[in-house]
Amino acid sequence: MPIQMQDIKEMAEHIYDLDAEVYCHLGSSLGRVFNRDRDRCVKELVELLTTRPHGDLVRSELALIANMARTIEDKEERKLCMSEYNRILNAVMSLPTSFASGDVIDPKTARLNEFNLQNRFSDEDHLIICISWTYGSGGIDVGFKLADRLKINYYDEQIFTAVLKRLDAEKDSLRDTAGYTQHVKDEMDQSPAKAFLPDTRKSFGERIREFSRYHGLSKRDAVFFNQSDLLCEMAKKEDFIVMGRCGDRVMTNNGIPHISIYITAPFKQRVHRAIEVNEGLTEKKAHALLKKLDRQHASYYNFYTGRSWGHANNYDLCINTASYGIDGTVEFILRMINRE
Repeated sequence: MPIQMQDIKEMAEHIYDLDAEVYCHLGSSLGRVFNRDRDRCVKELVELLTTRPHGDLVRSELALIANMARTIEDKEERKLCMSEYNRILNAVMSLPTSFASGDVIDPKTARLNEFNLQNRFSDEDHLIICISWTYGSGGIDVGFKLADRLKINYYDEQIFTAVLKRLDAEKDSLRDTAGYTQHVKDEMDQSPAKAFLPDTRKSFGERIREFSRYHGLSKRDAVFFNQSDLLCEMAKKEDFIVMGRCGDRVMTNNGIPHISIYITAPFKQRVHRAIEVNEGLTEKKAHALLKKLDRQHASYYNFYTGRSWGHANNYDLCINTASYGIDGTVEFILRMINRE
């Protein structure tokens, strides 16, 4: 039976109401994802829920609500909120436009694989999983589903930027963090060396003020180091999954136990999935998009880590999602850490 627009609106209202409920229990701005007018927020959520390319935004907002709900001290109230979250999540995932739609599995390859996994963490260690991935491999879906199965917090770029902004970790220097994603993408079109040259479009006075604001660092450097500091602080307090952010290198440099995972799939499979989840994207454009994003990710990761992005030697586990599919990859990782 097709899902009606009224059902989607009710779903959006439930998401908004759950966020409000979590906020009431926490009594903190950190517990509120939607802090604008209810009707406006519900309308925006309906648009996101009916447009597949924006499913990742819904996922991030849901994950942030769940992250906050897990901090509710009262066990009964926390259980009620998490039960409502799970109900909403299942409803959202059933939508035709859901971020969970589709897969990248290659049945022929999948039949050749078996699970052979080992324990990794002691009871005293926080479970920290750092995931790098290629666009179109389903890596984001794997990370999100894995966090949900493990009942631990999930941080992707949107959430991480929001957390930094809410904690005021970068104070006045990052008042425009909402534009950070596009800022990094724009910069990564350049070589790392060019990315740090002075912006000639700015006046001398503006460049001096920016130099002082970031203590002599470029804005991208300031963002990276603030993110790294926050990751290390989080690692002392909680279990979590972090998508990207050079998390594996940050943990290694600070002697923090973690699992580093690289998720990819054959280029043909990735192109197919990119077309599937992005309405109107042609094969030619998808091919160009994937090549561009791979260059950007490699440039950013290589610059800040001194490692080669995607090189097997740099990760605990490299997974071809075409061999296992998204759910199969989640099961693979769960068995690896003995949490299935």
